[in-house]
Amino acid sequence: MKDKINIAVLGLGTVGTGVVNLLKDNAVELSRRSGHDICITHVGTRRQRDDIDPAIKQSDDLMAIAADDDVDIVIEVIGGKTVAKDVIIHAIKHKKHVVTANKALLAEHGNEIFGLAEGHGVQVRYEAAVAGGIPIIKIIREALAANKVDWVAGIINGTGNFILTEMQQKNRRFGDVLKEAQALGYAEADPTFDVEGIDAAHKLSLLASIAFGIPLQFNKVYCEGITKINLQDVVYAKELGYTIKHLGFAFRREHGFELRVHPTLIPNSTLLANVNGVKNAVMVDAHPLGQSLYYGDGAGAGATASAVMADVMDLIYVINANTPSDVPHLAFVPEELSDTRILSSDEMTCGYYLRLTVKDELGVLADTTRILSENGINIDAIMQRDAHKSGLVPVIILTLPVLESQMNKAIKEIEALGAVTEPVVRIRLESLE
Repeated sequence: MKDKINIAVLGLGTVGTGVVNLLKDNAVELSRRSGHDICITHVGTRRQRDDIDPAIKQSDDLMAIAADDDVDIVIEVIGGKTVAKDVIIHAIKHKKHVVTANKALLAEHGNEIFGLAEGHGVQVRYEAAVAGGIPIIKIIREALAANKVDWVAGIINGTGNFILTEMQQKNRRFGDVLKEAQALGYAEADPTFDVEGIDAAHKLSLLASIAFGIPLQFNKVYCEGITKINLQDVVYAKELGYTIKHLGFAFRREHGFELRVHPTLIPNSTLLANVNGVKNAVMVDAHPLGQSLYYGDGAGAGATASAVMADVMDLIYVINANTPSDVPHLAFVPEELSDTRILSSDEMTCGYYLRLTVKDELGVLADTTRILSENGINIDAIMQRDAHKSGLVPVIILTLPVLESQMNKAIKEIEALGAVTEPVVRIRLESLE
């Protein structure tokens, strides 16, 4: 057993600095838990930092650090999918265990990276890649290992949750809240990854793989953002007893799996409806456990560093045991990963919130309900609002679950009615039962 474990931290941004500070602040506790002194020997940075312990070697030669014989574990927190991928592969080929927070890289190239790690007898850990400080990867891979997971649903992007919370609680418009999120540092100058659902889709692909034992398939995740959410719909949803959240879903269905990220109406009584601000939460429905919810900070230096160091601690136990690996990367042994079909968007099943803008004429509702009925769609509720000054009337319809293809056909027919003046607004609805 080694008396000392040497760590290299590649990247000294918010997360990398958080890892360095955590190791400094909690060194005694980490040593007591692991039985080793955990030392950062190298950091990869483009510019020298005066606030770093002078005993730590600073360099911009990431490849050299990743291959250094003195390094036991490489922590990659530089982000991106080019340099980060090259460095991780280089570290694996030099038989280094790797910890990464890089959800985009793993979602798109994880099958290759994990396969390479298995071939070289090392581990790639990635707890920090999903939901920050919430240990959801470890929970699904290990704590729920005896369960058959039926579905996973989560608020896994704090920026989107902050925006929708402000719209819901303070009746603010999307654009105004986005500007505030950028000013507060919750959203990037280019917020596309957050508000269009791409970040959440990366994370969902990881959750789906470890929940169901399927290869990573980010390109098959249905992805819809929150940029078109209208304050009017937030208010109507509230009146009907619902909250709009930007959720990622992974469902086990009879003929395959549904992987989707989109705005969703959920009942106010559900736990996820009460997760607000920049917080994240993931709900898992499994047999025999039933439903369980995991909640906490999804980003930030402290939360992410906590998840990174949890992975480091697990890898130290692997090193202690002198074994090439312990828990499979995607929770199931590689040869048992099932390439089960991912359902297309037309095959998705859920309820719907529909908002129609119609002329105040007789027969409009009758025609609409007839079209829905002819397409096999059952109505759960209808709400007709007062006419606008223009004489147009908002009509809100909630439906029971139905195939997306049936709803697509029905909406096309409804929009063809002469009394329907605008495209139908559609937001998916889930009861989370």
